[in-house]
Amino acid sequence: MPYSSHPIINIALVGGSELCKEILEKTTLYFKQQGVQDTPIIAVADPDTQSPGMLFAKDKGLITLADYHELYDISYNIQLIIILNPDPKILEDILKTRPPRIRILSNHVFEIFWKVINYEGRKLREQNKAMETIINGIQDFISVITPDMTIVDANESLLKGIGRSGNEVIGRKCYEVLQKDSSACTSNGMLCPLDEVIRIKKPVQQIRTHIDRKNRVRHIEVNVYPVWGKNGKIIKFIQISRDITKHKEEQEEITKRLEKMVEERTSQLKETHEKLIHKDKMASLGKLSASVVHEINNPIAGVLNLTILIKRMIQENHFGDKDMDEIMRYLNLMEKETRRTSRIVSYLLAFSRQNKMELKPLSFSKLIEQTLFLNSNLIKINNVKIKNKLDPNLPDIIGSEDQLQQVIMNLISNAVESMESKDGGILTIETKHFPKKGSILATFKDTGIGITKENLTKIFEPFFTTKKQGKGVGLGLSLAYGIIQEHGGSINVNSKEGKSTTFKIDLPIKR
Repeated sequence: MPYSSHPIINIALVGGSELCKEILEKTTLYFKQQGVQDTPIIAVADPDTQSPGMLFAKDKGLITLADYHELYDISYNIQLIIILNPDPKILEDILKTRPPRIRILSNHVFEIFWKVINYEGRKLREQNKAMETIINGIQDFISVITPDMTIVDANESLLKGIGRSGNEVIGRKCYEVLQKDSSACTSNGMLCPLDEVIRIKKPVQQIRTHIDRKNRVRHIEVNVYPVWGKNGKIIKFIQISRDITKHKEEQEEITKRLEKMVEERTSQLKETHEKLIHKDKMASLGKLSASVVHEINNPIAGVLNLTILIKRMIQENHFGDKDMDEIMRYLNLMEKETRRTSRIVSYLLAFSRQNKMELKPLSFSKLIEQTLFLNSNLIKINNVKIKNKLDPNLPDIIGSEDQLQQVIMNLISNAVESMESKDGGILTIETKHFPKKGSILATFKDTGIGITKENLTKIFEPFFTTKKQGKGVGLGLSLAYGIIQEHGGSINVNSKEGKSTTFKIDLPIKR
């Protein structure tokens, strides 16, 4: 039966040895991979019809002839005969009998080419084997997947990890093997990594969660790399997966420990902060002692004198209407002075008490007035005049009365001390409301000695002070800064050396 000619060349083999079978196997596989159904080798001739080459050729539907002379038939359209039989007589006979249109490749020449081809193939096989050994030695799960999601190769770590053999994995869909699902996988809203690679045309990394054979939650890091063909399309995917469950659990444990450490440290810092506030408050209280004692002593002395006077009037035992009016007047004065003393003592107790930060609505203007009253004698003996510009309609803010009074106390005390060396001065205190901004502004401006430029950037630093030893520990303004920050506000300072210093406190009405 005539054989349709190959578009390039038709080849016949003479000799059906194992070499013939090997050549047919490799050429068939090669052209199949290239998408070509017909190979250029179309015929085999050998008197031994049971030789390996003849049997393989029959199985593949090739022309098989017992007499190589029949290959000359023009209907077969043979253009090249490759002599695989080493017998030199066959080569001589074919050279004499072949038609001129048929070329010949002798056994000797063909063996040279075949050895060279096999040498390169052997090198490639050795490289593949070495690569396979390396890949099988990697603990990560490695698989080769086609665009239709079929697994075509997998390393030993993957097979061991999922407890399956190569036959159970190769040729199956990846989601059936790796995700135990009958459809393409999704996880936490993530696309299938293969689809994601196709979409963005570059490697993809995902952290996927699944349940293992022992019903344990496992976290798997999946990396998918595309392999591009000559036509610019993806011909396969290399998927590398690793179990990061232990690493993730360790990271979570470290995070928990860090959070606990931060919580403990925050608690310690809060406690230290409260101690520093109390320490500075006690320092401020010490500075108030002399003036407050004098402030309390005056009403007490008045009450004492009036008590002695009333006692004498009782002893003399003559009471007229005029005397009763006088006694009543004395009693009213005593009540007034006693209430004044009680008020001073109440302010002192409220100021010295170390309370936890309690937020409540309060009037900042009234808080300033209370603090001025508490410092009235200190202000008086230092010849300082107060210029009061407090807004009576200032809206309440939400804050800690105790801590904000501490800030005001520090600012008033520092202002008075600043003007002490100038034998007095003016302290202007003003409050304003800014409805659009939703905040209030309190300004404390003194006419004292001011602050040098080099110290202006340091005054809010803890333990920084320009006062003489024993006059202060340098915590007042640092704590004031922290308290205002805690209230969601800001505190700023401007100063002209030798002339004045102005502190501005901006506080939000609502927090």
